[in-house]
Amino acid sequence: MPKDRPAQTKILASDTVFEGKIWDVARETFDYNGGQLTREFVKHPGAVAVLAIDANQRVLMICQYRHPVRSHLWEIPAGLLDVPGEDRLAAAKRELLEETGHAAATWEKLADFMTTPGGNDEVITIYLASDLSHVGYHQPLEGEEVDMIREWIPLSEALASVLASEIQSPSAVVGILHAAIKLGVKAA
Repeated sequence: MPKDRPAQTKILASDTVFEGKIWDVARETFDYNGGQLTREFVKHPGAVAVLAIDANQRVLMICQYRHPVRSHLWEIPAGLLDVPGEDRLAAAKRELLEETGHAAATWEKLADFMTTPGGNDEVITIYLASDLSHVGYHQPLEGEEVDMIREWIPLSEALASVLASEIQSPSAVVGILHAAIKLGVKAA
């Protein structure tokens, strides 16, 4: 069975070539296979995502504008690891509450994945949240979140949309595929 494995590379030089509001761009030179390579990549704080599912196997999804791709994407609640000292599960709970007004009594890690390993170091952890209750919003939404749509979608329909490439948000795709396999759900 294939399994990714970490590599031990000697970093010869590393500097920040761009400092941004959320992420930076780094340039590193390193030893590799007897030679030296230089690569630029996005340094990312990491993120979490939540596949929130109810007793009827419906997934709580959001539709949000994403400017880099000029599209409104169907996603699962997600957010950056941008609170100092906050662990991934606490961040997932915070994001679910902030974006949907829901809390969950049961949490399980579904997956970790690298979004674009050839261009950034972002790792997203996806959690499965269940035993949900709506507790209300605790802070105002801003930016692209102000007009996002929240909708309960049957997992079988969400899976069909993923398989038809109608949902392309990587966290939603990975989360929906993992949940469907775990729960034995087939596409509608």
